[in-house]
Parts: sequence; C-alpha cells; structure tokens
Amino acid sequence: MNTHFFFNSLPVKYRSLYRDFYTYQNLVAIRAASMIFLLLNVIIRILYFVFPQSLTRAQNFPEFNTSNWVFLIITPFFLIASNLLIHDYKKRRKGTQLMAFTVFLFSLYIITCGMYSSFIATSDPSNSLTLYLIALCLISAIVVFEYYETFILIIAMELFFTALLLYSQTSPTQMVYNQLISVILLSAFYLTSRYFFTYKANSYQQVLQIREKNEQIEKANVFKNQVLGMVAHDLRNPIASVESIAMIMELDEVTPDTQDNLDMIKASCAKARSIIDDLLEAARNENTVTIETERTEVNQLLKAAVSSWQSQGKLNANVVFTSGVNPAYALINKEKFFRVVDNLVSNAVKFSKDYDRVDVRLSKVENKIMIEVQDYGMGIPAEMLPDIFTRFTKAGRTGLRGEKSTGLGLSIVHQIVESHNGTIHVESTEGKGSVFVVKLPVG
Repeated sequence: MNTHFFFNSLPVKYRSLYRDFYTYQNLVAIRAASMIFLLLNVIIRILYFVFPQSLTRAQNFPEFNTSNWVFLIITPFFLIASNLLIHDYKKRRKGTQLMAFTVFLFSLYIITCGMYSSFIATSDPSNSLTLYLIALCLISAIVVFEYYETFILIIAMELFFTALLLYSQTSPTQMVYNQLISVILLSAFYLTSRYFFTYKANSYQQVLQIREKNEQIEKANVFKNQVLGMVAHDLRNPIASVESIAMIMELDEVTPDTQDNLDMIKASCAKARSIIDDLLEAARNENTVTIETERTEVNQLLKAAVSSWQSQGKLNANVVFTSGVNPAYALINKEKFFRVVDNLVSNAVKFSKDYDRVDVRLSKVENKIMIEVQDYGMGIPAEMLPDIFTRFTKAGRTGLRGEKSTGLGLSIVHQIVESHNGTIHVESTEGKGSVFVVKLPVG
C-alpha cells in the first residue's frame, strides 16, 4: 500500500478525478447514515411514549430528552440536503465546495452528538466513551477526507471537547486526564481516517491505471488491425500480377524445367493468397462484435463444403459426409461458417496420408447441432492441445506434404464459432488422428 497518502494527497494527475469520485461516495454514505440516525432517534422517541415511567426516571433524562428532540429536528436537514446534492452530482458529474462542506458539517455533527451523549451520561467522559468512539469510528470508516480536512475536523472536535469540559466544571486534574484521552482518540481517528483514504485512493488509482492501459491496448489493437488489413489488402495486387504473368508464360511452349518453375510460382502465389485471406479474416473477426446470421439448413451447407473438397481430386482427399438428422436448422452466417468447415477439413487433410478418410458428421444432441470433423492421421501431441486455438500459436505444425502453418486457421475457426454462440473442442490421440467437435444452438 502506498503509505505516503497518510500525510499527502494523490498525484495531481488523479486528484480531481478521485475527489469527484469520493465526494459522491461521501454523499451516499451521509444519506444512509442520516437515515439510520434519524430512525434510531425516532425509535427512542417512541420508547419514551411507550415506557414513560421507566425512561423518565433514568439519570439525566431531561438532557437526553432535549438532545433527542434536537437530533430529530437537525438530522432530516442532512437527509434532504444529501438527496438534493446527490441529484445535483448526477447532473454535473462533478463535486462542488457545497458538497464537501455538507460532508464536513455532517461529520462534525455526528461526532459532536457522540461526544455530547458521553458528557450527558457522566460529567467525566473518560468513564463513558462508547458513543464518542462509535461516532469517531463511523466517520473515519464511511467518509473520505483530505488530510487537511481531517486536521480541521480534529481541531474543531478538540475545541468543542474543551468547551464541554469547562462547561461541566471539571477539576484541573480531570481536565488534563480527559484531554489526554481526547488526544489519543483523535490521533487514532486521524490514523484510521488516513488508512481508509489510503486504501481507497490506491484502489481508485489502480482502477484508473488499468483503464488507461486498456485504452492504450485497445488503440494499439485497432491500429494493428488497420495496418494488418491494409498490408494484407495491398499485397493481393502484386501477388495476382505475379500469378497472371506465370499463367501467360504457360500459354507459350515451355520446357519441363520452366513448367516446374511456373508451377512453384503459382503454388507460392496460392499459398500467399491463403495467408492474406487468413490475416484479413482474423482482423475482420476481431473488429466485428456481432455477425449477421440467418436460419440455415446445415445439411446443405455441409454437403456444399464437402463437395468442394471431393471435386479437388488432385489433393488425394477422401472426404465423406454423413448425417444423423435431416433437416437440421441453425442460425448461421453462411459465408463465415463455410470457412469454418473448410478450415477444419483442410486441417484434417493436411495431417492425413494420401487417400485417408476424413469424416464430416452431423448429429443433434439435446438442443444442440453437433458437427464433427475427424481424421485418422498423425494426431496432436497432448502438450499442444491447450494452445491449439491460440492465434499465431506455436502448436502450428508442418503438414505431411510440407504444408506450412500460419497459426491462424484454427483461431479463426474458434472466433467464428464463438460469434455464433457455439463451442468447439478437440479430442486427439497422437498417431491415431483427431476429431474437432462444433456445437451450435438449434435455430
């Protein structure tokens, strides 16, 4: 804890904000305390009427009776004032000197009430400090003061305490003894008040610092996505130009070696386009809070995704779709969810041997549509599973045919599935394959 607040204020950077914050908290505390104090005095007044014979015979009853009426008259003013000032604060969103002065007066009033009640109980307050202690503890705990405000309050309390001692004609010896007790109590009050100020000030300062850091992170994140999108978008044109030149060159008669080089150029361009698409998709998904969905028959969507892979015979992929529920409807963004299935199948094919089977299954479990994409290839090591959906994860591996991983594919899948209020998890055994399970609410 930053203890220099015991004898100091917050740094200038946070001081006005914190003062506005605790001014409102003080007003709320005053409203609650005045309501409770008023209620207690009303109860005492009712007891005077219900049990007049017992209470009126109590020691110093006239003084208690008079003070009770005074409390009943004055306390409502603080209750009304605090309500009005709270309403004013909500409009201004800023503390005023009137608010601070009202808080100070209420604190002075409550401590004075406790002190005076101690004197009523006995002319020697050292024999009856309960009410005085309660008042000091209450104010130190619920009201936040700057250190100079606390000093002013302590001086006012000491002056009032001395006046009561003189009024009660206390002997010199008792005067010194009681003043010593008062100094001890007020010193404890100062330290307790500053402790609560320090605790609340540190907490508030940490909240503001966290808020500032979050704003900086958010701005950096937005800038990063803007740069990412711009760079990825601007890379498309030169890559498309290179690919077009390679295709034009193929129109002429070329040697086998030249054709191999052209094939490598086109494959590299296709890979670069895939990486750019992943970067753009990652940026779009991060900037999109909600996505537009429509009620979609999932069987048709999965059949279309599987058909696109079955038509790519050169990939040596045996992708098979089976369904245990027809029709099956869910609220889906077709374009984005097609990408989910395509990425999962692509991932399965990447880590499967030639002509191995990749199963895409659809079923319904309770009120969830369940989509499973299973391969029987190399599987995922157990230590990699916790990071499999993390962006740019180190869990990214080279495929069986040398396919490179950007570490974005599965993170994009995870983002899209979660934006559909769905879940995704993976089960895998190294050497036996993996199954990715997507669950979506029934639409």
